[in-house]
Amino acid sequence: MIKLENVTKRYGTRLGSRVVLDQINLTLHSGEKVGILGRNGAGKSTLIRLISGAESPTSGHVHRQMSISWPLAFAGGFQGSLTGLDNLRFICRVYNTDIEKAISFVEEFTELGIYFREPVKTYSAGMRARLAFALSMAIEFDCYLIDEILAVGDTRFHDKCNQELFEKRKDRSIILVSHMPTQIRVHCNVFYVLHEGRIERFDDVDKAYKYYLAK
Repeated sequence: MIKLENVTKRYGTRLGSRVVLDQINLTLHSGEKVGILGRNGAGKSTLIRLISGAESPTSGHVHRQMSISWPLAFAGGFQGSLTGLDNLRFICRVYNTDIEKAISFVEEFTELGIYFREPVKTYSAGMRARLAFALSMAIEFDCYLIDEILAVGDTRFHDKCNQELFEKRKDRSIILVSHMPTQIRVHCNVFYVLHEGRIERFDDVDKAYKYYLAK
């Protein structure tokens, strides 16, 4: 289970303190697929960072009783001077995952070829995203975080990613945040709308979307 209790996040600005998330309460149970709709700037990415543990709330508590991925396809944590392979080895040691098994999976899945053994700083944005997504799949998590719709590679590779995440891991929990309702409608069974730092829960996606459009 993941539970957010009265979570508030403030950031300092030149004009003073700004509340991005205000008294957020959210519960995710094992196997649930949570979709969170919110417009650009609503605080979706901040919420994902708090759930993942990358940031701490200003007040309130985030309770985690399951393993949680980093945001899928997030490539900001790579060491650019290291190769894709060396980054993989480092991450596997952090998460105590079988390195050889992960190498076999990631090398085949990413289709990076010789670039897998080249420094990540030489990669294009798409290559980095492929590596980040594959590493997320090489390490098994109870809950996967998705910040906006996955847009990794061309249509064929995108379908490959969807198969790996939504079909092969359909028993896992997901939290998907987006300003677009299409993927949330397809993949989620619990729905929230984030607006001006507050969150509302819905059991029906049409009601959630109607509320979202009215804001």
